[in-house]
Amino acid sequence: MQTDTAVSLFESLSSPVRLEVYRLLVRHSPDGLVAGEIATVLDMPPNKLSFHLKALAQAGMVTVEQQGRFQRYRANIPQMLDLIAFLTDKCCAGHPELCAPSHPEPSACSPKGVFHE
Repeated sequence: MQTDTAVSLFESLSSPVRLEVYRLLVRHSPDGLVAGEIATVLDMPPNKLSFHLKALAQAGMVTVEQQGRFQRYRANIPQMLDLIAFLTDKCCAGHPELCAPSHPEPSACSPKGVFHE
């Protein structure tokens, strides 16, 4: 991952609303939610939500699929894992096993062994 890509992804998550939307979609992976469901769960007006969903989709943090007259949004889990890998590349001077004790829980989405043996 290039630095400019990582910056764009972080910018897309820099709003509390977008971060909340993204975390909601992660919880509902892999099925995702339609925009109306997201608005209902987050108690947010649909027009305000669409602005945030568009920003997340443009950055590539979510995917969107047209289903009839609805749009289904899904968290882009591979993109998230790539971002985590970018952040942790060369962890502990290239010895990630040295960092394992400081990270008590692996990511629920991470393949086994990414943070722990």
